[in-house]
Amino acid sequence: MSVPSWVKQFYRMAQDQFLRIPEMPRSLIISALFLCGAYLTSGILINHTGGENNSALVFVLAVVMISLLTQGYAYGIISSIIGGFCINYFFMVPYAAFSLSYTGYPVAMISMIAISCVVCALTTRVKNQRAEAIRREKRTKSLYELNERLNAEKTAIQLESARETIRGNILRAVSHDLRTPLTSISGAASVLLSSPEVSPQNVAMLRDIKNDADSLIIMVENLLSITRIQDGNIPLKKHEEMLEEVAGDAILTTRRRFPECHVELDMSEDILFFPMEPMLVKQVMVNLLENAIRHSGDTQHITLHLFRQDDWAVVEVRDRGKGLSPEICQAVQAGKQLEKNLSGDKSRGMGIGLSVCQSIIKAHGGFFVAGNNPEGGAVFRFGLPMEETNHA
Repeated sequence: MSVPSWVKQFYRMAQDQFLRIPEMPRSLIISALFLCGAYLTSGILINHTGGENNSALVFVLAVVMISLLTQGYAYGIISSIIGGFCINYFFMVPYAAFSLSYTGYPVAMISMIAISCVVCALTTRVKNQRAEAIRREKRTKSLYELNERLNAEKTAIQLESARETIRGNILRAVSHDLRTPLTSISGAASVLLSSPEVSPQNVAMLRDIKNDADSLIIMVENLLSITRIQDGNIPLKKHEEMLEEVAGDAILTTRRRFPECHVELDMSEDILFFPMEPMLVKQVMVNLLENAIRHSGDTQHITLHLFRQDDWAVVEVRDRGKGLSPEICQAVQAGKQLEKNLSGDKSRGMGIGLSVCQSIIKAHGGFFVAGNNPEGGAVFRFGLPMEETNHA
């Protein structure tokens, strides 16, 4: 026979209201109710059984229930003492009087109280063990859920790493395949430009072909460099090198590509000789000089300045052009690739070149910043440590 739904709802509502009572008043109410119930039950039993006394068992049962429904040992032990007194006073001869003069009364009362205390202790221990088991189950469930989340995150990271590896391998393969034909196109265009048999109408076309091929070669070199550094599997091949010689090679490369532009090298009296990978540092300088030529609007006042600042070898590329917008400065400081609409030149954005520069300088343990010159124009500055350091 099923319990009516209204009875279940009433029980849940009463239980919720009762559990809202603070712990101490709630435990006192429970103890009082069961002790009163034991007293009334024992009174009914003694009226039916006469001299036969079953009140001790009734009060022990009440102590067990009190121990189950209250917190700690105190309520059960106090209830057992109260129950022993009630049995002696109300349900043992002489009735309505407390007496230990009859033979066996002291032993019976003490035994009853002792049994009640032991039962109370055992009940409380079982209850505590149950609570501890629940806590352990919750803790185990939480650890299991945490482990599941960690495994899911680990799987996602491994999958993303695998995708990045595949992407990098494809990028390197394509870059290697493009570099050889682009170099051939640039070389062939240079040979044709130096030939007197080329008509003046075709000179401009050949020059555009050479410039575009050179730009693509630089882009391919940038892609190869950035994938190599981001992989982290190939260490930098550092050796002692003079920064002045690297800067001279960078200016010669830039002048060959842009013969109509003027680039000046400004060096301090300090000799900047320290460990680096010269090809990559040269690539940074060439990228910055090319950005200045293409995007500044000034091709005649570009300066490559080398100087020492404390333990840093600092390189600055300055121009007197239109400067950098706040969006570009913010993107450079954050290490983000620039969008085409920020570069000012939709055909050749500066984003990938600056991203390569930042990756190379970071791999060397240096710093890379950008800003505007108060006198006009943009300033790109990077620094390399003069002494070898370990960078994780």
